[in-house]
Amino acid sequence: MAKKNTLELAATGRRKTSIARVRMVEGTGSIKINGLEVDDYFQTAMQRELLKKPFITADVVGKFDVTASVKGGGKSGQCGAVVLGVARALAASDEDLRAILKKAGFLSRDARVKERKKPGQPGARKRFQFSKR
Repeated sequence: MAKKNTLELAATGRRKTSIARVRMVEGTGSIKINGLEVDDYFQTAMQRELLKKPFITADVVGKFDVTASVKGGGKSGQCGAVVLGVARALAASDEDLRAILKKAGFLSRDARVKERKKPGQPGARKRFQFSKR
């Protein structure tokens, strides 16, 4: 059996405590996350739009089928992780796209994570009420 000569890309994206493994192949533009369609997995329209932005910026809408495996965190962090993974995969496919995606800010990892709670206080920064007497 002859194997088709298709472009296959893979990348990893991270956001907060979420990790996304993204695989992209040339296709019709379908996006599956953890085996579900993107509309079933991400309920908010904002997250679905954010997922399409790297494709719109790179002008490759409908040219790749995306399969992503995401673990950890919540839906917002998972969406950010998938977006970074998609952008990294697109950047690996074409050097010209890398400059476009970098300028749009899709290739920078958002390293902000929740600060840990400290001992002897109720939260990360919050203190118990001070009483002088």
